[in-house]
Amino acid sequence: MSTAAIDARYALAQSIARQAGLQALEWFRKRDQLVIESKGLQDMVSAADKDTELYIRAQVLARFADDGFLGEEGGLDHADADYLWVIDPIDGTACFVNGMHAWCLSIAVMHAGKPVIGVVFDPNSDEMFHACAGQGAFVNQLPMQAHSARSITEGVLGVGFSHRVPVSAFVPFLDRVLSGGGMFIRNGSGALMLSYVAAGRLIGYYEPHINSWDCLAAIVLVVEAGGQVNDFLAHNGLHDGNPIIAAGPHLYAPLRALIEPVTAL
Repeated sequence: MSTAAIDARYALAQSIARQAGLQALEWFRKRDQLVIESKGLQDMVSAADKDTELYIRAQVLARFADDGFLGEEGGLDHADADYLWVIDPIDGTACFVNGMHAWCLSIAVMHAGKPVIGVVFDPNSDEMFHACAGQGAFVNQLPMQAHSARSITEGVLGVGFSHRVPVSAFVPFLDRVLSGGGMFIRNGSGALMLSYVAAGRLIGYYEPHINSWDCLAAIVLVVEAGGQVNDFLAHNGLHDGNPIIAAGPHLYAPLRALIEPVTAL
């Protein structure tokens, strides 16, 4: 793996994320003009999603024409490339179109099948969460560290849910969390809540099924911030999605123990 090649893509990912995020923010401010389409139950897409992804793709290919690309809206291109960019142009579209600030832009870069770069940009708060394998994790220029909690009673968990899995596969987990004295939030953006795990704002995150473009960037953030994440890419997770669990180093095992009666990770 060429350090220079990784570093060049790391810098580009941050630059593109900021520019694309600011463009998406302009869309957000005139969202009353957007045409909203449904892709399924509680799954929406707008012109802002599509235009933002096209912009990111064009910027990447202008610099690295041989790189591959997997986007939520545009699908997979050049899958056998050495470097694969995995993009969610707006994670939290339901929040975006309804005027809530819980949305972000997510860019991951994979090399030789492993995620090595993660950038999540929240233009509403002007926070860029970013990390590169072996270089640590940062929010803007400040280092991030996952929470040191050992119990679910020591902070707030993030949770996510989609109707790709039955409600019965998730509600028992929430019962265990609440019965054990824990508390949880769901803000509508898995990428953003996973970034908060990396930043130590949330003590952990669980979602029974999430797509790769929603979480790969944040997985790099959590790992580089000293946290722990399950093997998301197992069983073709890149294309089919998987459950995800992320937490600080001391809470990962206890959190997983709460989840495993519900679903195998």
